[in-house]
Amino acid sequence: MAWCYGSLRAYLDLHDQVMPEVTRIESTYRPPGRKLSDDLKVYADMQKDGKAQLKVFQAALTAAEKASLRPINTLGAAAVQQGRNVWQVGPGVTPARLAQEWMSWALPARCETTAKSLEAKATLMGATFKVNAEPEAPPAEAPSAEAPPAAPADAPSGPVDTLLKPAEPPPAQAPAETPPPQ
Repeated sequence: MAWCYGSLRAYLDLHDQVMPEVTRIESTYRPPGRKLSDDLKVYADMQKDGKAQLKVFQAALTAAEKASLRPINTLGAAAVQQGRNVWQVGPGVTPARLAQEWMSWALPARCETTAKSLEAKATLMGATFKVNAEPEAPPAEAPSAEAPPAAPADAPSGPVDTLLKPAEPPPAQAPAETPPPQ
């Protein structure tokens, strides 16, 4: 998944660099009856779709990181770099060749399905791993006028608390006054 993210990120980052050459290619080799603006709009739409896919990939990677029992971000960073390396240009590659490759490139189809599957599975596994975690305290709410008064802090809250709380001696009773002699 991280490889897909890196590869797509590098592809999107090349947009501004290759567009002058893409425009030159598209205007030089025009099919009859088609507008240049319509063909260039395709690349703008591809950028928009690519950015949306990046968000899906990022959500999947974040869910996987949260669900993992051990840190996996270093492995993910290495895979992102491998994906970015797909777009490393060697010294012999001309701008026209890079633009041609960029124009015809498509993300592997399994990247999107894997992202959705990974996010779903990671979300389930994350919830499973948290089964023994301390529950979060609910947010404190202002007492309503209809709510019964709160029990004192030292009052037992349940049968277990009653068993665990040390017994207190009964309150001392005032000695009964002896009646005056008759």
